Amino acid sequence: MPGRIGPRGCAFSAFSQSGQDALYGAPQGPNAPAQILSQDRKTLIDVLLAEAPSAKDTKSMKNADSLNPSEDDLLAIALGAPARRVLTRCDAIGPRTGWRDGYLSTRYGFIPPDPNASPTALLQSPGRVWSDLCSRLPGLVPRGNVRVRILDLPFIEGSPEVIPDQALWAACVCLGILASTWRYEEANDGREGIVNAATSPGTFLNAAGNLDEEPETRGLPRNIAIPLRTVCLRLGRPLPFLSQSDVSIYNYKLRDPTSVVPYPERAENMDLRWPVFKDRSEAMFLLCMAEVHGCFAPAVDIIACCQECVMERDNERLVYELVRLRQVIDQLPHIFHKISVNPSSGENFAHPVEWGQRYAKWSAPLSKRVPALSGLFLPLFQLMDVFLGRTKYDSFLGLESLHLRQWMPPAIRAFCAAIEQYYSVPDFVKASGDPRLVAVLEGLVESYTGERGFMGTHRYKVYGFLEVVAKTGRVETNGGAGSMDTAGRPWEQVHRTLSDSMLERLEPYRSATLTVAPHDMRGSFEECRFKACIHARTAIDRDPSRATCKVTIDLRDTGMTFQPGDRLAIMPLNPWLDVEQTAQILQLVDILDQSVPLQGSAPWMRFARHIGEVYRDKPLQLTVRDILRRGRLSPLSKEMVAWVHSQTRSASPRLHAILSSSTWPIMASIADLLHTIRPEVPDNVWNRAFPTTELSWLCPLISIEIPRTYSISSYSADEWMPGQLDITVARAAHRISELVNVAGDSSHLRLRPGVCSSFLNPHPTTRLPHPLIRGNDREEILVGLSRPLNFQLPASKAAPILMFAGGSGIAPFRGFWQARCHEESVGRNVLFLGVQSREKLVYYDELVEHVRDGKLELHVAFSRDTTGLVYDPYSREMRERPGTTPSYIDSKITEQGSTICDILMSTTIGGYGGYLYICGSVALYDTVMSALRRAIYACRATTAEATSKILDMAFAERRLMLDIFMTPRPVCESDFPIITPSQLAQCTGHRSSGESSRYWIGVHGRVYDVTEFLSIHPGGSLIVAASAGMDASRTFDEVAHTGNPEVSALLAKYFIGVLAPKPTFRNNIISDLYDTWYDYLRTCVENLTTLSFEVSALMDDERVWSAGGLINITGVRKFYQFQSRLLQNGFPTLFGSRLNELHLKLTFALLQSHATNQMVPDIVGNVSRALSSPPAVRTRNAIAQVGEFVEDTGSALAFEKGIISYAKSVTEIDIQFLEKIRGEICNGMDVFYKIRDRRGTVGDKHLTRSVALALLTCLERVSQRLQNFFTDLAARSPINPRLENNPARGFWGMVARRIRDGSFFLYTSDENVVEDGSASSKTRFIHRQSITVAQLVNQSVDSISASGVQSELKGETDFKPRRLADAHLQRGKMSRIGTSYDEAVNRNASKRMSTLLAMNWQGAVPVRNQSATAETKTRQKFAEGRGSQLFSVPMSPTGRIVSIGRAN
Repeated sequence: MPGRIGPRGCAFSAFSQSGQDALYGAPQGPNAPAQILSQDRKTLIDVLLAEAPSAKDTKSMKNADSLNPSEDDLLAIALGAPARRVLTRCDAIGPRTGWRDGYLSTRYGFIPPDPNASPTALLQSPGRVWSDLCSRLPGLVPRGNVRVRILDLPFIEGSPEVIPDQALWAACVCLGILASTWRYEEANDGREGIVNAATSPGTFLNAAGNLDEEPETRGLPRNIAIPLRTVCLRLGRPLPFLSQSDVSIYNYKLRDPTSVVPYPERAENMDLRWPVFKDRSEAMFLLCMAEVHGCFAPAVDIIACCQECVMERDNERLVYELVRLRQVIDQLPHIFHKISVNPSSGENFAHPVEWGQRYAKWSAPLSKRVPALSGLFLPLFQLMDVFLGRTKYDSFLGLESLHLRQWMPPAIRAFCAAIEQYYSVPDFVKASGDPRLVAVLEGLVESYTGERGFMGTHRYKVYGFLEVVAKTGRVETNGGAGSMDTAGRPWEQVHRTLSDSMLERLEPYRSATLTVAPHDMRGSFEECRFKACIHARTAIDRDPSRATCKVTIDLRDTGMTFQPGDRLAIMPLNPWLDVEQTAQILQLVDILDQSVPLQGSAPWMRFARHIGEVYRDKPLQLTVRDILRRGRLSPLSKEMVAWVHSQTRSASPRLHAILSSSTWPIMASIADLLHTIRPEVPDNVWNRAFPTTELSWLCPLISIEIPRTYSISSYSADEWMPGQLDITVARAAHRISELVNVAGDSSHLRLRPGVCSSFLNPHPTTRLPHPLIRGNDREEILVGLSRPLNFQLPASKAAPILMFAGGSGIAPFRGFWQARCHEESVGRNVLFLGVQSREKLVYYDELVEHVRDGKLELHVAFSRDTTGLVYDPYSREMRERPGTTPSYIDSKITEQGSTICDILMSTTIGGYGGYLYICGSVALYDTVMSALRRAIYACRATTAEATSKILDMAFAERRLMLDIFMTPRPVCESDFPIITPSQLAQCTGHRSSGESSRYWIGVHGRVYDVTEFLSIHPGGSLIVAASAGMDASRTFDEVAHTGNPEVSALLAKYFIGVLAPKPTFRNNIISDLYDTWYDYLRTCVENLTTLSFEVSALMDDERVWSAGGLINITGVRKFYQFQSRLLQNGFPTLFGSRLNELHLKLTFALLQSHATNQMVPDIVGNVSRALSSPPAVRTRNAIAQVGEFVEDTGSALAFEKGIISYAKSVTEIDIQFLEKIRGEICNGMDVFYKIRDRRGTVGDKHLTRSVALALLTCLERVSQRLQNFFTDLAARSPINPRLENNPARGFWGMVARRIRDGSFFLYTSDENVVEDGSASSKTRFIHRQSITVAQLVNQSVDSISASGVQSELKGETDFKPRRLADAHLQRGKMSRIGTSYDEAVNRNASKRMSTLLAMNWQGAVPVRNQSATAETKTRQKFAEGRGSQLFSVPMSPTGRIVSIGRAN
């Protein structure tokens, strides 16, 4: 009966509820009837007693009461799922109350249903003045007078009578932005750097008329502080704060509300409603956060449906809902990649330096008590954590997540609590034992928190971004990761912190295998978490040898889903013939089923536990057959050969010759190696090396294979959970090395097929081994899904696509054309294919069918066939053309050049903005790219530079995507030059010409010139450039590039030489000096590269210095803070404690070599004198003048061109200075490589003395260059009226300034001002000054005391983790000398100095007040030498060390 009021808690459709009873009663809102009817269709019996209990369960029961459902279950089913109740309540109450409880709805998830509703309501209220002022911020911030405009605002209360509920969220965002901008401008007013005289914040009265002492609003004017408190309280916030959701999810407006595919809230379809700086760094970060929640909107309802499925015990529907949820999560990683650090990416470009120096400082919280602007506050993370059953929150980010959840809107907290506390989906799935449910949930976990999923993508994005940002003023993430770093490389600490958080999320699902960091799982067996089997192998061409075939994988009960472009990771199984040969030579044929002890082999133990998790069983006992079948039998690595050499006690000359090879890996198998050396090894040695009675040697000999990835060649059109998939496998082959004999029957052949390809696609005539070797014919394989983020179809069906493939590179494109044809895409699908001959053209019948239907355009080039295939666009037929000259794919690209150019070019320059995909070998990639350049040059561009810009734009916009593969080839390193660290350090790419214009990086002992690769690097050019000139192996490992075959394939193209390894020194002192000096060189190169980033961001963009035709104070502020950081301590990582540490080590090395001299160069004194010299004082005064312009913006107008010219010349001097320092340190680095050949002719002590003398000379020249640096800077001035458009105004302004500061009558002559940005003056070296060793020790003690590490070493410092808000508040201040990164580097150097003094100088710590005693000890310890003569080393006029030997 409609309208009938039921009792509280009634959940039947015949009754309704009123008022607050609706919370526990029937669903309310427009969709309530449908929800109720769906629940009413099932009785309680259908849900809870659908099947009779089994006889097995009831047979032994004496009391059967437990067979009946509990009253709690009955009540829960009657009332409905708690999560659904929360959603229903929000849907009903939210629109009426302005969503005061928080934005949460069934249809829109966590985003506002109408992003214009609350801002429009605010505009219609007196609070419009807040919105209007926020809209003007991008114009006011460059002027530096935001605080003046805030003080001009009228006082408006935040009460309901003034600000309606509908306007509350907009009011909260506007007032929070104004408060944060006030604090930002107050902390960056020109008094935070060289001036170092920050003013105290103003005092204002609160609503009661008393001084406002609350930390959140202290110092804020009452016209924003009082309404901010009122508005926040009405939104359920006990204290006022600005959250990450406020500035992102609630701060956007849609460009085109009708653009809804795949969802409206896309970064390219949004703008920030109230930006502060209006730069793309700020916009991309906040808009991508909003887009993530727009994409996630359906997931909220899906998660509620999952809880309902658990309540109703509906396995079938739960599988369906979990698959839907994974499809949503799978889209999220692509959003992160929209944030690009590639300058050619247009609106997507987010400059790390810009973000770190502006928005990151602005985002400091109002106080340490309230939440910081952290991504952890976003509802998506909180909801997914509770849904997936996260129970561990012990990490820094875990604890912070719990803290932030307490401050989230009440509705969101209620929804998370309903998911967390009732009807756990993971628990239900585990208890069900349904293999499909288990597999689908496993896939969801991987998609969200896995290494290649959403969290892994986020971690790698943060790593590359922060490596640049950390050295330019910002260390931690907005989530606080990295804020407690003590190693001096905070971006790595961030990586570890985020890894810890990932492991906590994975813990309920990987408890047995979580013994390594997440990035170590990438490219390993950990990625293959599903079991499958091969269903069929099908020929797809006319080749009788079936070199390429289609392999169908049975996915039943795996729960795996995939989409076009995905790859299948397969753990390969060695071919049975290789297993047979290895077993025979090792005499293992009769014990193949014997268990192998895994103790002492951590990788194999992890693998055994992994197998147990996949099979839902206890860890398996691996047998000999398992090891031989799943281990790496070929090719031969140097480590494997060395192990065999050690085991056989060097008994084989052939083995020694193999080990001496300069080409690795060696293309041969273990069986080949053992077959080669067996005749040379005595039986007793062989039996001791490989005993069959004890098999502990087998795991060290054979390591675990790594997965191979194959592009999926099918599309599941109608199945939401496909039962099978296809891959296209071309059988690879390699030539066996001449160093070994070939084992087995094929000894007359020196070709052997690849491991995985021959397993998946064996030759039709392959002989099967004896059944004893083969065992079970039907073997299951481990598989996993790998989703390349840069090889996916466009979201728009209208976008045209171009596909370029060679041979088996057609594999992913079969899924592409199947998907596009099934979805009836209107965009053109054009395939360019390069094949050897007609016999090897795969999928021909399928291709021709799509061509005839007009759904595909095909252009084929045969390189070894004279009968061509030509596409006829009119008849839509592929026509044979005999007598065609063989050609390659580039000829077809040239023929279709005009069409390709139209599709390739961006819509911003008149093209179609189509998508290009290249799949094949490195050679194919080179061919296609070369042909594309020729086509663009011939049809559209007029210069090579314009051609490159068109291609670079396509890469930057992620419309040109690569899937490059290669067969690993051995490299003979002796054919390439050896490159020393000093040569590598010269190629940092920061100059436009010369040696420094090339980008070289070192990776695992090899050097690559990646200059041409920068523009196509998926992570952005700045990420690669940050590692230029250095050994980037550590970074390479951290971002999981080492085991990535695609990365290896591309790197092989840029290989130029071998990185010289550290020389082997018999003397530990020299070895330690090498490590310290190498570290110093790396620090210098890092300083140079990141300094060039800052200078580029500061000087290359005119918008930094000009806004609306007037000087932009933002640029003046950035330059002032940048130069202040350098001058306050003279490049602290180079001239702080690190320099003192080096000086101390070199001096002690001299003393330990029995040098008789007591005087050493006063290197630290040179630095101190330079910092206090008159040129340094003049330089700091000039920078202080720039700081005054930040505070007094009006006076800057009179010296606009002078300020910009000054900034340009000063930053150029900065870079030139670091280039000279790099040169001096490289000279010292070369010393170590010059002495390699003299180790046998010079005594250790004499060699130590010579090296220490040479390095001290280099270090002295480094310290002296600081004086020259200040001299060059002092010749420049920001006040130069002659450069201004109105010189008279500039001169009068200068006179007025001098009258105000009292210096007018002190000047009797004109200043000597350098007007241009020419290079610095000629280098001048000051007269050498010397000190005693005791004085040096005193300097070191002073440095240690100043750093504060003594109390830290004694345990007096409290290092409890800071709250996230503490880290943000500290970051918002400019009180520290240098960056946190600088401080960490110097702190660590001070710790090492303290340890060094404790080991080498007794009583050093209290030396500060006992210099006479220390001097006496020095005289007693070391014999008196040659008076005050200084250590020296011969140097050339250019500063090069000409010899190493006895000092003059």
